[in-house]
Amino acid sequence: MAGKSSKAKDAKAKKGKAGKAAAAGGSAGAEGSAAGLILAEHPRAVRSIARAKAWGGLGGFLVGGYLSLPTQTLVGAGLRALAAGVVCYVAVWAAAVFLWRRLVVAELRAAQQEALATEVARLQANGRLGAAEPRRA
Repeated sequence: MAGKSSKAKDAKAKKGKAGKAAAAGGSAGAEGSAAGLILAEHPRAVRSIARAKAWGGLGGFLVGGYLSLPTQTLVGAGLRALAAGVVCYVAVWAAAVFLWRRLVVAELRAAQQEALATEVARLQANGRLGAAEPRRA
């Protein structure tokens, strides 16, 4: 009986991960999904987003606690600080993901243009691609 429920949980977890990956790629636009863009697989993005979330949560907690300390009891100030930390954590996470999606797409475009320029230079060096001539109407 226990094996049956664990298999169901495993299948459900795999389905959830696939759905998240499709949602991440699908929201990046047609170019992102075509290139297989998954932000969780970009090492710099993952580290940067994690660092931003940590600093956002800590900063929100400290600022919220500091601002609510004079007006509340210690317990009330702590609860408000926790709430402010959670709100800042989520807000900074969303902003970091938004920013990194744009940065990764820009990196992909730059790499594509660099590869295209390299290929054109290689073809020109081999004599297969002539110099661009002005078109006549």
